[in-house]
Amino acid sequence: MNRCLFSAISKNYQRLSSRRLNSVAQEPFLNGSSSVYVEEMFKAWKADPASVHPSWNIFFKSVAAGLKPGQAYASPASAFNSAALSNALGSISSQSVAPVDATSIDDHLSVQAIIRSYQVRGHLAAQLDPLDITSANIYLQQSEGAPSSPETVLRHHRLDERDMDREFKLPKNTYIGGEDQVLTLREILRRLENVYCKHIGVEYMFINNLEQCNWLRSKFETPNIMDLNREQKRLLLARLTRSTKFEEFLAKKWVSEKRFGLEGIEVLIPAMKTIIDKSSELGVESFIMGMPHRGRLNVLANVCRKPLEQIFAQFSALEPDDEGSGDVKYHLGMCHERLNRMTNKMIKLAVVANPSHLEACDPIVQGKVRAEQFYRADSQGKKVMSILLHGDAAFAGQGVVYETFHLSDLPDYSTHGTIHIVVNNQIGFTTDPRVARSSPYCTDVARVVNAPIFHVNADDPEAVVHVCNVAAEWRDKFGKDVVIDIVGYRRNGHNEVDEPMFTQPLMYTRIRKQVPVVDLYSKKLVDEGVCSSDEIEEVKNKYEKILQESFKNCDTMSKIHNKDWLDSPWHGFFGTRHPYKSDPTGVSEEVLNHIGTVFGSEPPGNFKIHPGLKRVLKSRLEMVQKREADWALAEAMAFGSLLKEGIHVRLSGQDVERGTFSHRHHVLHHQTVDKTTYRPLCHLYSDQAPYTVCNSSLSEYGVLGFEIGFSMTNPNALVIWEAQFGDFNNTAQCVIDQFISSGQAKWVRQSGIVLLLPHGMEGMGPEHSSARPERFLQLCNSDANEYPHDDYINDVDFVNRQLHDLNMIVVNCSTPANIFHALRRQISLPFRKPLIVFSPKSLLRHPDARSSFDEMVEGTEFRRIIPDSGPVSENPDSAKALVFCTGKVYYELMKERTSRGLDKDVAITRVEQLCPFPWDLMSEEISKYPNARIIWSQEEHKNQGFWPHMEPHIHTVLKHLGQQNRELRYAGRPVSATTATGSKFIHKKEWLNHMEQTFSGY
Repeated sequence: MNRCLFSAISKNYQRLSSRRLNSVAQEPFLNGSSSVYVEEMFKAWKADPASVHPSWNIFFKSVAAGLKPGQAYASPASAFNSAALSNALGSISSQSVAPVDATSIDDHLSVQAIIRSYQVRGHLAAQLDPLDITSANIYLQQSEGAPSSPETVLRHHRLDERDMDREFKLPKNTYIGGEDQVLTLREILRRLENVYCKHIGVEYMFINNLEQCNWLRSKFETPNIMDLNREQKRLLLARLTRSTKFEEFLAKKWVSEKRFGLEGIEVLIPAMKTIIDKSSELGVESFIMGMPHRGRLNVLANVCRKPLEQIFAQFSALEPDDEGSGDVKYHLGMCHERLNRMTNKMIKLAVVANPSHLEACDPIVQGKVRAEQFYRADSQGKKVMSILLHGDAAFAGQGVVYETFHLSDLPDYSTHGTIHIVVNNQIGFTTDPRVARSSPYCTDVARVVNAPIFHVNADDPEAVVHVCNVAAEWRDKFGKDVVIDIVGYRRNGHNEVDEPMFTQPLMYTRIRKQVPVVDLYSKKLVDEGVCSSDEIEEVKNKYEKILQESFKNCDTMSKIHNKDWLDSPWHGFFGTRHPYKSDPTGVSEEVLNHIGTVFGSEPPGNFKIHPGLKRVLKSRLEMVQKREADWALAEAMAFGSLLKEGIHVRLSGQDVERGTFSHRHHVLHHQTVDKTTYRPLCHLYSDQAPYTVCNSSLSEYGVLGFEIGFSMTNPNALVIWEAQFGDFNNTAQCVIDQFISSGQAKWVRQSGIVLLLPHGMEGMGPEHSSARPERFLQLCNSDANEYPHDDYINDVDFVNRQLHDLNMIVVNCSTPANIFHALRRQISLPFRKPLIVFSPKSLLRHPDARSSFDEMVEGTEFRRIIPDSGPVSENPDSAKALVFCTGKVYYELMKERTSRGLDKDVAITRVEQLCPFPWDLMSEEISKYPNARIIWSQEEHKNQGFWPHMEPHIHTVLKHLGQQNRELRYAGRPVSATTATGSKFIHKKEWLNHMEQTFSGY
């Protein structure tokens, strides 16, 4: 019997030390040698069963009968019960018990340990590298005491060559025996080697779900489960041939063009098609894919079947005939519906456009998938799924990969399983993986969500196909992520004109000698008699002819069409309305009253809410009675009225359910019953659209990307991301730059995403003050030096034409009514633009930041500028100063003006919409006060905030009015390297100086 087993037994019985069972056994126990004690007692039992305590007698007899230690255990109390003891001993004695051989038991346990070693660590000894120059084990060897060979990795047990032909009973946690439960050790090892140490390395034993582990074992260990039939092999070769010939054709026709080819991992194409075939067979109808540049053109051509003419045209210098500046060909996306010939089902295939930030599209894809599942009512992800392709260096190096994985099982973000494919070139641009990551595998990040990881040699196409089928079945059965790591090589440099020998001479010496996988597999099938050499040539020639004909057709094209590369077409949205006419944003007072009343009422029934919330709800009802709204109420009225009109509203971000500043409370929590909530905006009307409000993970990059993807799917939805504090968008800047500000120009892709960014200098330090408005305004394509021509600015549709022609809308509202209209305008427009809202903090409860229902009812609209309506406006010629400002600083300026007695001397005008710039209204305001000094007053520092955007625009207005010599002054904080001070003393001093600059000298 194994000493480890004796040790476990003795520990289970140590608590009996206080009971003197017999004089023979007690002394060794008291000396602490418990395992020696048990072994001696076992020997004593073999000689005379009556010499040990009855409980040990039962235990040893049970073990000898084949029971496991846990099943054999009997408590001493029950053993002293004569009836129980008699029954137990009688049951055991009635069996035919062979004499116990401790060595045999130990050897069987060793076999089980060997099997488990293969299951846990077999991937470390697998033949994964086609170049045979590296493996995960090499990286492990860098650590002291790490395994150095398969023998030490897998067979560090007492069995040796003499045991090879002995038969052993297989444990239940393996499937290698098939129907045979007894195999020789030699056969056991052979089968384990074939499963775990050939061209597939399976990582799954870290998964803490027994059903999932057993399922995975069955998919790899069952004998002959990886075998393909004749037709499957021929299909695989045909797909591999297309993949290879496509890259060869591009290389021949455009020798010096970058294309980021797939040479070295051409097997990716049959891999993706296998996943799509199997998933289509299982019921999936829509596939949304994200990928970096490498292999994108091949995927578009041979997986999505995009017309080859459109791909080839991207290599030509043809003029685009529609909007957009476009992007390089290997960044473009597409959407296409076609028949899957393997399943005879129609499928939709979309590839999301992606910039050179290789993993930036990951959350975009997930958001698009989640949205499509939502609108299809596909609550289990059985109809829509995502496939994400990654490079090995980016998969390990980019933090958004981790952020995206952590969205995978969250209730309002899950897409019910993503299949990740790593196109593993074993190199970055020029960087060796040994200096690019700290983990043995580039895929180790996937372990955080218990995703199984299948490493597979790219030069074994049949192994690749098998893991792809398993991955598709896993995703369908368990609705969880899975990773396929296709280990290959990159035949050329990072791009086709790069020289890799500069930095990887040894690797590329080997690569130059490497036989392409299509040739390896062709020879294999010829040797097997699956097909002939002539048949292989026929397949090649057939596809070559298709390529040549498409190339010839491309010559007849005079222009390219950017719209052909749309990854998110909105069928039935464009062209059905006037391009500049918008629907009204005001609503009836009845609607406002109803929404306000429901929003301010306590939940029905015995729902117990927090006492503090009762006061909040009461104040809302009081506001409704007064016909006014604060910020939270106006926002709820905007949401509620859109829900009434059938528009889905989704609000996502950190702590958005309550609101970071405890103002929103869209989810009420029962105070005594866990997980019991009430969402008032979900109970406004019986036929309303759904309202989704969901707290997110503590992520900006990933979650904002997710919401952008969600917004791209359906134009008739209001999708909002709120930052906990405005400058938290810093960590999502890549998404803002690459998708929000430039997505339409590069990829003809519109999005109505709304960003709510809490902003305001309130003495809370640099991280809780500025939402960095200067960055957003700099990203706007507004020409500050060009005043619109008369025909444009005098057009009756000028306001909406401006919105249509610019890339983003940027607002900084000072009234609840304006945020109400701004949110509703996102849906009323006949097009979609991102909306950036610098939302307030202190104004959420400011007593003066209230709006009458009269500002939100029918006939009202968003106010781009709010002029001064006080005494100074009645006699504008006598005004000494015209102060322009934006946002919450207006209320501070108003209070200071009154305290200085300047209500008749200084006009204060609020600029609510910064971009598009309100040229017409600014001209009117400046003309209205001809003798006033013009001041831009802001609380942000001079090199930040709105001044860098407003100064050139206002100067252009003055020039247009013929008043270029009129002074424009700045009032506010001086330039600074940080957004705000953390000292309350300095903050107050800066504020006083700001007020003095604005109002001194009158």
